[in-house]
Amino acid sequence: MRVNHYSFELPFRYPFTISKGTKRVQPTFIVALETMGLTGFGEAPAISYYHIPVSKMVSDLESKRIFIEKFAFTEPERYWHYLHHLFPDNSFLVCALDMAAWDLFGKLKRKPLYELWNLDPQKTITTDYTIGIDTIENPWPIYKIKLGTPDDLEIMRELRNHTKSAFRIDVNGGWTLEQAIERIPLLKKLGVELIEQPLPKDDWESMQKLFERSSLPLIADESCVKESDLAVCRKCFHGINIKLTKCAGITPARRMIADARKMGQQIMLGSMNESSIGSSALAHLSPLADWLDMDGPLLLSKDIATGLSFASGRPVLKHDAGLGVEYKGWEDGIVS
Repeated sequence: MRVNHYSFELPFRYPFTISKGTKRVQPTFIVALETMGLTGFGEAPAISYYHIPVSKMVSDLESKRIFIEKFAFTEPERYWHYLHHLFPDNSFLVCALDMAAWDLFGKLKRKPLYELWNLDPQKTITTDYTIGIDTIENPWPIYKIKLGTPDDLEIMRELRNHTKSAFRIDVNGGWTLEQAIERIPLLKKLGVELIEQPLPKDDWESMQKLFERSSLPLIADESCVKESDLAVCRKCFHGINIKLTKCAGITPARRMIADARKMGQQIMLGSMNESSIGSSALAHLSPLADWLDMDGPLLLSKDIATGLSFASGRPVLKHDAGLGVEYKGWEDGIVS
């Protein structure tokens, strides 16, 4: 097996603002696994507050390239366990390689991922469209609004004046317990469906108090990174947001979905502003979820793959092998 990698800064259509700051590009890391004349692609965007930049993904991969390439690849789950031990401190790199392995496996089997998993491609669910704190654009059936400012209620009242679409709120840990208790009932009256990560990720005591009195579902994001986080999250949240990059790939995400269901938790599949490569992986998994947040390609002004489309807010999956997308890159975007 041969591995190649590429790095890009994907430009947003508009500056993207959350409670943690504003950015105009999304750094992302692409890996390509090649064997028997076929190539699988995987992606991991770099998120600053997880402290795994693209440069670390590149250096870690290069330092152990020989071990990646000499592995006798047979199926993705076995490969993930190997990668998990090879890169114990770099879940982002493991995610990219795991995703590429699934894409490659699908191509070797000549089947799309949803078919390998016995899922119905007609049961993909509508994705929300994220509005940053400082932007309002693009008509969509469901909006995800980034909050965490002193003007949160004013922002939501103004938005409601312009649309009848459903609202979902993502605070990225930007509220205090007192703010959450005050705002949630008012947001419910404005047609909000759920609140994602209302309090700081480690404030479990306050989160449990909020969980006991919230009139809206509370969804863990930063508080639920890996499989071992499920047990504590079930006591403080109604559901979890599974993001492939933070949990280390498709393989553990499928386990997390199954385990969370056993615990009575609801499931959101979340985006980290991936291109169509990473977003397609979410689309294949979406029949297993209650909510979908995979609007990365919609937020970007330039993509690096083709094949993923949307109809009335729902991702449309083609009957192509693997992820079902074609990597195209762009000549001026490759920096490694």
